Amino acid sequence: MSKKPSGRKCTSERKTKETEIRIVIDPDSKGEVSIKTTLPFFDHILTAMAFHGGFSLSISAKGDTDVDPHHLVEDTGIVLGDVLNKIVSEHGPVARFGNAMIPMDDSLAEVVIDVCGRPYLIYKCSYPQPFAGQFDISLLKEFFVGLATHAKINIHAGTRYGENSHHLAEALFKALGKAIFQAYTLKNGSLPESMSTKGTIA
Repeated sequence: MSKKPSGRKCTSERKTKETEIRIVIDPDSKGEVSIKTTLPFFDHILTAMAFHGGFSLSISAKGDTDVDPHHLVEDTGIVLGDVLNKIVSEHGPVARFGNAMIPMDDSLAEVVIDVCGRPYLIYKCSYPQPFAGQFDISLLKEFFVGLATHAKINIHAGTRYGENSHHLAEALFKALGKAIFQAYTLKNGSLPESMSTKGTIA
């Protein structure tokens, strides 16, 4: 019987003149999901990401949203990337690849991840409405840029089709959660070099 992974809970924080963010993730526990960013739709899709990904996630974020939510959304991606990078740097090799395609009514979205040490983002997403509630959908790309860069991973994210921006964004984040769960599954008994034929992902 394989040993249940434990002790990979990681925390990352970022405090600037624009934002203050703290994220705690436990990739091995389907426990509490607590998302508080002051942006209701952002809370909604981040909650869906963790719930359907099957991991514990706590996000506490506040910032200068009276100016523009841009900084808060981008920096949340940065801090989530930092904490995912810690999982590998502090706890060793992971499965590396993850992918998911998720439907939501009229919409279909897909996310593919490679935990390879090389940041790269392909973001092929289009949305028929510019807003979901009061949330500017264009900010989602900034989240993904911060995430890919600071997690040091490849992300290919795309919306196949859809008629509703809310559905497309929610499907995208559910797919992201499932891809994260797959990619960051503990690779039991492996040495770090086992993640690449080059012997390193650094």
